[in-house]
Amino acid sequence: MNLIVPSIFLSVFGLFNLFGLNQSLFFRQLIYCLIGFGIYFLVKSFGRHFFQINSRFFYFLFLIILIVTFIVGVEVKGSRRWLDFYFLRFQASEFFKPFFILYMSEYLSSKDVFKNDLDLFLKSFVYFVVPFFIIFKQPDLANAATFLFIYLMIVFFSSIPKKYLTSFFGLGVLLMPLGWFFLKEYQKARVLSFFNPHLDKQGIAYNMIQALITIGSGRFFGRGLGLGTQSRLYFLPENTTDFAFASLVEQFGFFGGLFVIIFYALSIYYVARRTVKFFFDRSAEGRGKFLFCLGMLAYLTFQVFINIGMNLGLLPVAGVALPFISYGGSSILALLIGFALLP
Repeated sequence: MNLIVPSIFLSVFGLFNLFGLNQSLFFRQLIYCLIGFGIYFLVKSFGRHFFQINSRFFYFLFLIILIVTFIVGVEVKGSRRWLDFYFLRFQASEFFKPFFILYMSEYLSSKDVFKNDLDLFLKSFVYFVVPFFIIFKQPDLANAATFLFIYLMIVFFSSIPKKYLTSFFGLGVLLMPLGWFFLKEYQKARVLSFFNPHLDKQGIAYNMIQALITIGSGRFFGRGLGLGTQSRLYFLPENTTDFAFASLVEQFGFFGGLFVIIFYALSIYYVARRTVKFFFDRSAEGRGKFLFCLGMLAYLTFQVFINIGMNLGLLPVAGVALPFISYGGSSILALLIGFALLP
């Protein structure tokens, strides 16, 4: 099974969902999808080897773009995440993901005699923590958490001795309570509202409650394309981005949501199968391919589970895009670049 097949089906579901909510966004998303799949085949034609040998260049290129975004980027709802090129908004943190995974997988698989284990681990941590800190300060906690999950998965399955990882995780657990004081007030409120949704029904818990109402109103077969009152009349905020899955279920019902989850499961299965294929390859090239596949698996799985989980009220609200369903070009293009780089 080719990974591009479920990607196309998910994109079609996302486009139909948008058509029922906002026709202007539908046409924009259609253009993003066409560009995204065009870039997928373009990257495929260049070949993975080109990007592999230039992974360091791409890492630092997107790190510089990330810094520029943090300084002069467009501020939307208190977050500075985008560069505005008039015809599109470029979200550097999204495009950075596949190249971050590629560079980390190459770096951690190409250990030579001049690198000891501790040096390898500390340098990999620096390569992770610099973009993580910038993204966290944008602020974009959801994308920062995505990078953290990807890094932990890659470094755990690398050749770095587990004693360093154990010390790192232990220190992280001890310092975790201090992280509360670095969160913005609205981020703290989201966490509190998750544990007690009735604390502020008309305030911070409003989105979560409305998402559950929206999903419930879709029942088994949905209200029909363009007939979702909760999402179309904007009782549900962020109905085309963070809560696009709730909007989709309202229009297409339980069965529509189930088909979307099945296509995600097929995508995850395909990437997982590629990951297992390279798991037993002990060559440096084979380990690099394994770590890259693992990073992409972490990337895809984390975003799908977090987004659907928050739509169902199982996880706190976080601004994680649902691949191919949430409106936005950067997310689609970044993921398809990552898929094209899979060995």
